Amino acid sequence: MRLGADLGVAGATTDEAYAAMDWLEGRQDAIERKLARRHLAPAANPRRMALFDLSSSWLEGSHCPLGARGYSRDGKKGTVQIEYGLLTDPQGRPVAVRVFEGNTADPAAFTVILDTVHREFGLRKMVMVGDRGMITSARIEAVKELDGKYGWITARRAPAIRKLMAGQGPLQLSLSDEQDLAEITSPDFPGERLVACRNPVLAGERARKREDLLAGTENDLAPVIARVAAGRLRGAAAIGAKAGEIIGKRKMAKHFEVTITDTSLAVERKQAQIQDEARLDGIYVIRTPVSGTDLGAAEAVTAYKNLKYIERDFRHIKSDDLDLRPVFHRLEKRVKGHVLICMLAAYLTWHLRQAWAPLTYTDEEPPQQPNPVTPAHRSPAAETKASRQHDDNGRPYLSFPGLLAHLGTLTRNELHFAGTAAAVPVLTEPTSRQCEAFDLIGAPIPLTLRQ
Repeated sequence: MRLGADLGVAGATTDEAYAAMDWLEGRQDAIERKLARRHLAPAANPRRMALFDLSSSWLEGSHCPLGARGYSRDGKKGTVQIEYGLLTDPQGRPVAVRVFEGNTADPAAFTVILDTVHREFGLRKMVMVGDRGMITSARIEAVKELDGKYGWITARRAPAIRKLMAGQGPLQLSLSDEQDLAEITSPDFPGERLVACRNPVLAGERARKREDLLAGTENDLAPVIARVAAGRLRGAAAIGAKAGEIIGKRKMAKHFEVTITDTSLAVERKQAQIQDEARLDGIYVIRTPVSGTDLGAAEAVTAYKNLKYIERDFRHIKSDDLDLRPVFHRLEKRVKGHVLICMLAAYLTWHLRQAWAPLTYTDEEPPQQPNPVTPAHRSPAAETKASRQHDDNGRPYLSFPGLLAHLGTLTRNELHFAGTAAAVPVLTEPTSRQCEAFDLIGAPIPLTLRQ
């Protein structure tokens, strides 16, 4: 349908559209406070958990004050960007968003959202969930200063895990012989719980990937070694430049011992180092101060893994549904307004995906996972959807974008009759699927024509 006509804004000018964006941006705080009361307050969120993560999108143009070069999560090198942090409830439902300069570090963004949750939203007891680069030791100290009622859930980095495994440390590989999830303690983390997990599927995948990268690097180096041996490539500088280019391509330099002279090139694997790295395959350690009576070990692991919901939200915001990137605005408030609109659209999309699950391949009742370390499984109903691919009425299930495309065929047309100047407006007749989609969200299909 012509949305502008149905909303009565078909004649809106560019200036009016920008004025509406500015109006919305000026009400961001009030909107987010209401969403926080609805989804983060204890009545709706008894675990008092909130998820937070950071992403980035590139800017077109060079005069936006928020634009800066930084780590691009889109792999878009050589461009200025903005960063934005998304705060959600434990199910990944967007609640608030903050826009930062493009070179903002994860911990700095976490400090801002922590202050937002505590001061602006007035939530006095929360458990903040963030990844290992977000909630650093310094940020943990900041959390501890908030009335002693804030907790966190994060994970340890590889060097810290290796330290726990050193010598007779609390994390021994023998733990994973009988169980893939074990709670341990360490004097380095007083008053905290450490939950060690080992995912054998992930371990196997990382080992396979490492071997593929090592073998691929060796295959690419073989012709270079042959050229050096045949005397067609000489000089330590030239040989080193070529070998470094190949080894750096797959970021495998740390795993090879390279010996170069003016007339020779020898490359060997650092087998001891490779084996040392392999000890960590599939192992991760969750860190939290929340007591076991309030949060079981498996629940702590599940909470951390729920950060996948924010990754899903970012995917919807940036590419699948909403196309946030690239950003073309120059003024800071317009950039923030643009990101806010995308966040609110993601909130709407979250609810539409839930409401329209019966029409799509979405798992309507995903089973509770008794062991969060093992791979998740779909419910029998979702497996039936995938195998049958159509409902009881013979209508094929669609993806969410496919359903939106089908709803887009519900259009307003103008019929022109030969020999007359009159145009007759006509609405297409809705299909049964379109009728059901509107019924599922409790909204009638617009059947009136606005002139």
